[in-house]
Parts: sequence; C-alpha cells; structure tokens
Amino acid sequence: MTTCHLPKEFVTKMNALLQDEAERFFATYNEEKVNGLRVNSLKVSPSTFLNISPWELEPIPFCPTGFYYYNAQPGKHPYHAAGLYYIQEPSAMFVAEVLSPSPGERVLDLCAAPGGKTTQLAALMNNEGFLLANEIHPKRVKALSENIERLGITNAVVTNETPEKLSETFEGFFDKILVDAPCSGEGMFRKDEEAIQFWSLEHVQKCAQTQRHILSCAYQMLNEGGTLVYSTCTFSPEENEQIIDWFLATYDDMELIPIDKQHGIQSGIAHWTNTHNEKIAHTARLWPHHLQGEGHFVAKMRKRGSGNRWNGKMAACNVPKAMWRDYETFMNHIIQTTIKGTMYAFGTHLFALPHSCPRLDGLKVVRPGLHIGEWKKNRFEPNHALAMALTKQQVQAYLSLTFEESLRYMKGETLQTNNDRGWILVTIDGYPLGWGKEVKGVVKNFYPKGLRIK
Repeated sequence: MTTCHLPKEFVTKMNALLQDEAERFFATYNEEKVNGLRVNSLKVSPSTFLNISPWELEPIPFCPTGFYYYNAQPGKHPYHAAGLYYIQEPSAMFVAEVLSPSPGERVLDLCAAPGGKTTQLAALMNNEGFLLANEIHPKRVKALSENIERLGITNAVVTNETPEKLSETFEGFFDKILVDAPCSGEGMFRKDEEAIQFWSLEHVQKCAQTQRHILSCAYQMLNEGGTLVYSTCTFSPEENEQIIDWFLATYDDMELIPIDKQHGIQSGIAHWTNTHNEKIAHTARLWPHHLQGEGHFVAKMRKRGSGNRWNGKMAACNVPKAMWRDYETFMNHIIQTTIKGTMYAFGTHLFALPHSCPRLDGLKVVRPGLHIGEWKKNRFEPNHALAMALTKQQVQAYLSLTFEESLRYMKGETLQTNNDRGWILVTIDGYPLGWGKEVKGVVKNFYPKGLRIK
C-alpha cells in the first residue's frame, strides 16, 4: 500500500479517525476508480437502454437508473450527444435518490454544476413542476446549462447567483432543496489529482465556513414541511457530521430524517461531532472500502416550523403578437405536440418557462426554461434545445441516421435524402440529435457549431 502521493496531514488524520479500518481505506488508492453512467429516463428506460447499449453494463445497487461500465468510452458515442445518459461518479447518484422529488414540486439545486444531480432530479420529477438549478461560478454554469439542454430537460431554470440573493427572492418557496456543497474534495482524491493539490487543513476549515453560510440561505428558502438534503464528496467530519450538528442546533425546527442504508452504505459517526449527537447516525456515508464508488456524505432533514411564506408573483406570457403568429405557423407545420409552460420572450428569443415559474426580475438568468427558438427576419427558427426535448413521434418529419451517419452530422456535414420536407428532426436510432432543413434532397446541418466534433 502506498500513500506517498496523499497529503501527510490527511493520512495522519484518516488513520486517527478510521483506526482499524484505515488500512482497508488506504488500500483503495491502489485500485482503479470505478466509472458509471446514469440512464436518462426522460428519453429511454433502463431496460430499453440495456438492449441497445454497445457496452457491457452492471447495475449500481443504490440507483435504479445507474450502471457501472468498464473499458468503454461512452462520452464519444452519439447516444451521449442524444442525451440518453449522463456520465456520473457512482456514489454521487445516491444523493438525488435521497431527496426523491416528485412531479409537480418546487425544487432547488443550489450548487448545481456540472449538472449530474440536477438532471437526475429532473428525471425523478418527470420534467413536471419547477426546478431551479443555480451555480455561483460563471464558467461552471455554462456546462450546467449545456447538460440540461442535452438531456432534454424542460422544467428547469438556470441561474448564476449567490445563495443570499436567491434567498431574498425565494424565501419560503421550495418544497425540496439540495445543497451539494463545495467542499475539500477528499472523496475525489482517487480520481482527481487537482483535489489533492488544493487540500490543506486550513482549506477544510474555509470550506466548513462556506457550507454554514450556504445552508443558512437554503433554510430561508425552504417552506413549511419542506425537505433539505445536504451532501459533500469529502470524508472530513468538520464538513459533514459537525456541519449537520451545528445546523440542527442553530435551527431547532429542523429534524434529521433517517436514510435507508443498504449495499455497503454506512451511518454517520455520532462521536465525530462535538456534542456526540446520536441522531447523526441517521446520516449516510459512502466509503470506497465499503462499496464501488468514491467518498460521499448525505444528510436529509425536514423543516417542522412555519417560516415566512413566499409572497412573490408568477411569470406571465409577454410574447408580442407578431412573434406569436410566426411561432404558431412554425409549430403547425413542424410539431405535433403542445409545448407546456408559460411562453416568454427575451428579446427575439422565445422560451417556455416551467409551470409555477416565479418572476425572475433582477436575477442573473442563464437559461429561463426551454429555449424554443428565435425570431429572425419575420420567421421563426427552432433552437437546438427544442430538438433535444422532443421525440420522433412529436414531429411531422424526422430522419433516422446510422452510427456512421450520426458522426458525419455531428461534424457539421450536409446530408443527402430523397425528400423536400423543410425542418426535420435528425435522430440516431430514433433519438434526437438536432435539427436539419431538408430542401430538394439536401439536408442543411443545424447542429450547433460549439458542439461539433473536431
């Protein structure tokens, strides 16, 4: 067993915490990390995906849509571009399952990038209700928005805001909140060398300070009876058990809800808190020497008390008549379904805001729901996001490509057909990849240039 690449203070600390288990724990650093993908049930069922998957997959026991994969590169397959799955660290899949939002609820993912847990929450909600995905870092929020688009999510708004700004706007609004807090990342050491370079005991303390602030903001946004899930990808008690112990002491109307623990998932450690709070055993720890996955901590809490109720206003349709006329003309010719949500114009761009979407005035909004298209020179041009949110049954015309043809489309090449159908949905095996415009047997390629294969 070698621990020479790990920070010495980390090794000393984990030896003291784990004692008899330390040797088994450190032995995992000599093992290959495990890889996982989560099937996007908004587009395909796990059973159907198993039938079409090019790779051998093994179920992840604590996530019904999750699978381990070995010796494969699923990120390079057109199925990935079609949003049939999300490549995700296996232990991270447990968190959204614990929150378990229902269709129609108001849900917040407060620290959402790059979008693994957000897209899982949307799937559990079956694209119904209101999901706010927020990321404070401008560079990371772009990846979040792109993943929401790729997986065909229609009930999410993406913002780039501070927790305190959101807490002013959404006080008492949400039924369920996920705080996947920024942390020292100890649980990712096996897969992320950068996390090792960043680590220090001082960094752990700074993270704990940030986590307390974020949780306080989340508390303000939770409605009466609402559920809050806190998670990290670190082993540090200062960022896990001790944070929850502090939170429960600070907000006495919050109570821990026991998390069902099977398949190697362990309980939180009460004597790692300053108060030896026995209820901390209701929390969950995912350890790499107890299951196939990296390190994670999860706590689930409910708000018993009554706080201030949200008293804001809902967004209303603001689409100009001319834009609406051209949008309806496009829809009548191309689409065979009704787009749900509140139609909203941002300049020349048309979006469908999710059901129960509040007014977003004063917020840095990156993606206000489903981007339907843009009004260009008195005509309507569909956006890539709309294509990704449709099925082949919902359009008048589609083109089904083979694997090789899909790669050509994703490179931006023009395709040949025998038809003249105008806007068509381009698919691989029937699953949407984007738009094409078919004129006299030539399909002009509308796959976004920023996504094209180099």
